[in-house]
Amino acid sequence: MTAWERLFGNRGRGAGWQFDSPHMSGAIELTKRHSVYSLTKQGAVTGNLRVNLSWRMRTSDFGERPKTAGMSGLFRKFTPEVVAAQGTAMVSVDLDLACMYELWDGSKGVVQPLGNILGSINSPPYVQLSGDDRFGSGAGEDIYINMDHRDEIKRLLIFVYIYDGTPAFERTHATVTLYPGNGPRIEIPLHERAPEARSCAVVMIENNKKEIVVRREMKYVYGFQAELDRLYGWGLQWGRGYKSKV
Repeated sequence: MTAWERLFGNRGRGAGWQFDSPHMSGAIELTKRHSVYSLTKQGAVTGNLRVNLSWRMRTSDFGERPKTAGMSGLFRKFTPEVVAAQGTAMVSVDLDLACMYELWDGSKGVVQPLGNILGSINSPPYVQLSGDDRFGSGAGEDIYINMDHRDEIKRLLIFVYIYDGTPAFERTHATVTLYPGNGPRIEIPLHERAPEARSCAVVMIENNKKEIVVRREMKYVYGFQAELDRLYGWGLQWGRGYKSKV
């Protein structure tokens, strides 16, 4: 036994086990060939299911963002990054994570940053958005789903849309990741080329009363929420919405 072990015992080792490592359970990527994953079979139908959207600009198109010292650098940190459009113009890209929901009692709606419709985790629809990341930060955006109320949820469509500016999905590295209460995380990269698309249906979470499954969708559309609604038959009424100025 070393002097360190005599002094501190296994304190450091014990502390290490108190935190979950994102690599301990591995990850599953949903692909065209393997597009469905059962949460029920994995025993991952309790607690909160976290859905995360993370994204950043492709450095091959834009280059690394220059570092600036002083106060000017501080203000640049809170300025949206830009990417090159098809010509010489530069555009900003703001990806938003959202969710259309349908409950077994017939209730339908959407949780999204636009309109500040953030939902609720402990009351219907049992889906809540944590906030709006406008700048492609490392943390991204999170939607939480209360799986303890799974029997009340019929289906959830997780989708991503470009709020404003030039459609530029292909200019970003974007990934939607699901973190169940048990088992590996589930990753769905948005890497298909869709130059003119403004919205993408990423994943459907369905409850058929016997099993809850996650199914990769990856359907790009050229419009916004109303077009995704028509594609999946949600039947909601949509109007033009705007975000508040930063």
